Amino acid sequence: MKVKFSPSLMCMDLLNIEKEIKILDPESDYYHVDILDWHYVKNMSLAPCFMAEINKISKVPQDVHLYVDNLDVDLVDLCIDSGAEIVTMPPEIIEKMAFRLFNHIHQRGKKTGIFINPATPLSVILPYAKHIDRLLIMTVDPGFAGQAFIDETLEKIKEAKEWKEKYGYHYEIAVDGCCNEKYYKQLYDVGTEVFILGGSGLFSKSKDTKEAIAIAKNYIEEATK
Repeated sequence: MKVKFSPSLMCMDLLNIEKEIKILDPESDYYHVDILDWHYVKNMSLAPCFMAEINKISKVPQDVHLYVDNLDVDLVDLCIDSGAEIVTMPPEIIEKMAFRLFNHIHQRGKKTGIFINPATPLSVILPYAKHIDRLLIMTVDPGFAGQAFIDETLEKIKEAKEWKEKYGYHYEIAVDGCCNEKYYKQLYDVGTEVFILGGSGLFSKSKDTKEAIAIAKNYIEEATK
């Protein structure tokens, strides 16, 4: 299984966006875009207008990760109109409108995603597991970079893979949080299909982004042989 490579754009050099994107484009399967609203977590990050600018210069699919409390169809549409191919949402926020949102996203020709925080049981996805295209498992608490990897999440990833195989679910398993060479092999062995790479896994490897990509990909290739 070839693991997909998804840079987290909030961690790149935001003073040189176009230059960075030109370097990242040939090597990336997705771009991960975090939108934080200061309510779901006490931090703020990127926005749909940022996605729209990326969409002007890149054809790499954008996965928008919505850490937001006030989540509705209007926000989903704004993200899709700005370039999102995958809309990844918190299950506890969309509980009362999950199926409406999934249907709406699919009707617009895009993919649905759910993210699971470390303390959230995997069972929350069961009511709609067959409707989601991306299952993103957080391996750190949400909202802040630089946190330590939470080992207990490995069992959750393994279980998600087992459910996928047993019940025929089609979701793609992605991980986000402290995803780097210390954990690539463990993550791969339990079923991870998409590595979302931020500072520790990619952008801190070198001030030269092209070199940083080469270093990260070499670690990934070694871990996933």
